[in-house]
Amino acid sequence: MSISNQQMFERACQLIPAGVNSPVRAFGSVGGTPPTIARGAGARIWDVEGTEYIDYVGSWGPLIVGHAHLQVVQAVQAAAKLGLSFGAPTEAEVEMAELLTGLVPSVEKVRVVSSGTEATMSAIRLARGFTGRYKIIKFEGCYHGHADALLVKAGSGALTFGRPSSAGVPPEVTAHTLVLDYNDSEMLEATFNEKGSEIAAVIVEPIAGNMNLVKATPEFLQTMRALCTHHGAVLIFDEVMTGFRVGLQGAQGLFGITPDVTTLGKVIGGGMPVGAFGGRSDIMQKIAPLGPVYQAGTLSGNPVALAAGLATLKLVSEPGFFESLSATTSQLVDGLLRIAREANQDFSGQSVGGMFGLYFRAGVPQSFAQVMQADADKFNRFFHHMLDAGIAIAPSAFEAGFVSAAHGQGELERTFDAARKAFSRLQG
Repeated sequence: MSISNQQMFERACQLIPAGVNSPVRAFGSVGGTPPTIARGAGARIWDVEGTEYIDYVGSWGPLIVGHAHLQVVQAVQAAAKLGLSFGAPTEAEVEMAELLTGLVPSVEKVRVVSSGTEATMSAIRLARGFTGRYKIIKFEGCYHGHADALLVKAGSGALTFGRPSSAGVPPEVTAHTLVLDYNDSEMLEATFNEKGSEIAAVIVEPIAGNMNLVKATPEFLQTMRALCTHHGAVLIFDEVMTGFRVGLQGAQGLFGITPDVTTLGKVIGGGMPVGAFGGRSDIMQKIAPLGPVYQAGTLSGNPVALAAGLATLKLVSEPGFFESLSATTSQLVDGLLRIAREANQDFSGQSVGGMFGLYFRAGVPQSFAQVMQADADKFNRFFHHMLDAGIAIAPSAFEAGFVSAAHGQGELERTFDAARKAFSRLQG
């Protein structure tokens, strides 16, 4: 017996809060019923009704080689046959550490965890333990997972639902979190001049993806690096989203900036739950059992999850991978910009590597405030026109989009056809 998306959603809502296990999946800002996905292959997904979509969400970034890539699936199957979990050292953990430290020069030692949130939470604790200080700086609109200390003026789902902070977080927990404006070097310098001796760390998305796609300026990151060095604070690059998504060395490779600690996730799991944090050896030596900063996880370094990540990283390391991916993503954005101009729409966009941002405003934003000037209502209508045409983009005006190596000319042309109709309907 066939089942509809509406029936599945109603069934889920009976037992799961809002029917979803992560807020933005609920279509809370765009309205409507989210499709329940049954399977994926390459650049496409199918819902329980059998409807096919070209997917520009890609499980929110991890699926850089596409859905159900044969080599990734075979690696997972082979690992699963040997056992699902051991809670003990495995060769896969060592192989992942060797691969990550070999590809990202700033990462001298690394610890594998199970999610990006775990990675950033642990990195903050490590920075505080290393420096003996407590204050941290983050930037408005940047999302670093749902750890209490970081849920202050965050991006992503918190923006989607209009709640910059979360209930249930005691004021005492966030009292040490200083929130500054993204890409504002002067504000950052003034804060360090006032409180530099108290600041344990600065955590930043070097290319923000949770207030839509916003690139840091080179001056902003260079100022940040210099201030952290001068004042003895730990510079943490949150590359959970950008790591192996914008380039083989992440955003830090593109900008030529060396952070002290890097957090990773998404792509390094290839669609499975994997995260990691790593950096300078002297800092990483503070992690238990070598040092006093405690961090642990029963499923950290899970061999089946790492099998997916290792297979994915080997694929993205092949010569020409990122050049091809970047070209496809750029072609997508350029095509949408051209179509929007023909329709006389206030619309802008940009891309870097396999990430892209689309904005219903005249210019590309450089800050949270500028992102908030975009026409969210128009985006919501555009989203549904595209979804009805079989094009799945993120269900929020505050999320970046993702292209995989499986996206080709056929997917782009179908996307452009849908966009022409969508922009035309927006004029009505």
